[in-house]
Amino acid sequence: MDKKIVDVAKRAGVSAATVSRVLNESSLVSEKTKIKVLKAIEEMDYHPNAAAKHLRSQRTMTLGIIVPDINVSYFSEIIKGIENKAYAHKYKVLICDSDNQIEKEMEYLGLLPDKTVDGMILVTPRVSDDTINDYVQKGYVIGVVGRAVVHENILSCKTDNVKFSNEAVRHLVEQGHQQIAYIGGYSDSLENYERMEGYMKALKEGKIPFLPTLIDNGDFEETGGYQAFSRLLERNQSFTAVYCANDEMALGVYRACRERGIRIPEDMAVVGVDNNRITEYLLPSLSTVEQPKYEMGAHLTEKLIAQMNGNEQSAQKKYVIESKLIKRESSSFKR
Repeated sequence: MDKKIVDVAKRAGVSAATVSRVLNESSLVSEKTKIKVLKAIEEMDYHPNAAAKHLRSQRTMTLGIIVPDINVSYFSEIIKGIENKAYAHKYKVLICDSDNQIEKEMEYLGLLPDKTVDGMILVTPRVSDDTINDYVQKGYVIGVVGRAVVHENILSCKTDNVKFSNEAVRHLVEQGHQQIAYIGGYSDSLENYERMEGYMKALKEGKIPFLPTLIDNGDFEETGGYQAFSRLLERNQSFTAVYCANDEMALGVYRACRERGIRIPEDMAVVGVDNNRITEYLLPSLSTVEQPKYEMGAHLTEKLIAQMNGNEQSAQKKYVIESKLIKRESSSFKR
């Protein structure tokens, strides 16, 4: 880094990165901090040379990826697809694990105006459509995996949440279940709404009444699934099956059932989503929806790099990849 930038940072009492943001006219720097930095620049008679400005304007050949929790295999497999495709195009990747904190995700988005990355791939439902739209309208490149965003210039790659949820719950209905609970993810995420829509559609097709008391949210986490299932049991509303919006929450249901002596699938059928690697080896093995996670990450990356390089001529921006219901032991008991 330019030694002058470091000297200016010391004089202004800020980080060198903050000085760089001011020089790059980043909107992430407060007006008060900007004034301090500009004053220090003036006092030190610092004039960023043309070469430095030119370097800052060049591509980094790096893509950023924002995920809520890298420990969840759903995200790690998407990352693998992104990384492999990026590497094939001579791009590096910078993985940003937000630990399910929206504040960290917003901070990581700042890597775009800082020119740390050329583009950002979001594998998180928490960043709002409005925020994404704001960044894209300013000229930054963003792609989204696992959801669609209402903006003509934003690339997205996802599966059909309504369709596969409908298929999963219809399977439970065909197994003879008349009281089926739904444990969703983040209450404000679009994919959660879509999966619940598929659940409700299957109930309607099976002429089964919809009961709001059989709905709860587990925030897509194992502990959340455990707590949501426990709350459902406490409502004294009988049910014999539960459809979980992802496998992590289904693991929480397994734990809750084990603690309470509830047998799977004899007493409680369970179906999840994602087909995480562990699901096949659970006892009993978990019925789940196979999401082509690697393919979604790779496909989105291919299209995003083509867009950044001006090689993407197609008007299509929204891509939907087929998923598949895998029936295993957890839903095998016919009632």
